[in-house]
Amino acid sequence: QVQLVESGGGLVQAGGSLRLSCAASGDILVINVMRWYRQAPGKQRDMVATITSAGSTDYADSVKGRFTISRDNAKNTVYLQMTSLKPEDTAVYYCNVDLRRLSGRETFRYWGQGTQVTVSS
Repeated sequence: QVQLVESGGGLVQAGGSLRLSCAASGDILVINVMRWYRQAPGKQRDMVATITSAGSTDYADSVKGRFTISRDNAKNTVYLQMTSLKPEDTAVYYCNVDLRRLSGRETFRYWGQGTQVTVSS
């Protein structure tokens, strides 16, 4: 089985910072793409940041220049450093990974449980 465990969410004032982490464990052969999504109440789940196995990154326009995604391959962990937070960043943040299991040939997508980030004015 594969599990994604998230941490680092919480309440922060506008302009503050938070660092989210998501550690993957279990029957893993290789992790390809790692991502962060977020979903605010009543809204769709949107991609926030993506990082490939080679370290290439991509960000939603709304977070460019403020958020940084990184990964530690030895720990199977992805991070999201969030700075200059705004109330509009308030959402549940989900990590997501595309990985291949030891027991399989195909790559599948796995989701974390989500962690709440609340930014107050």
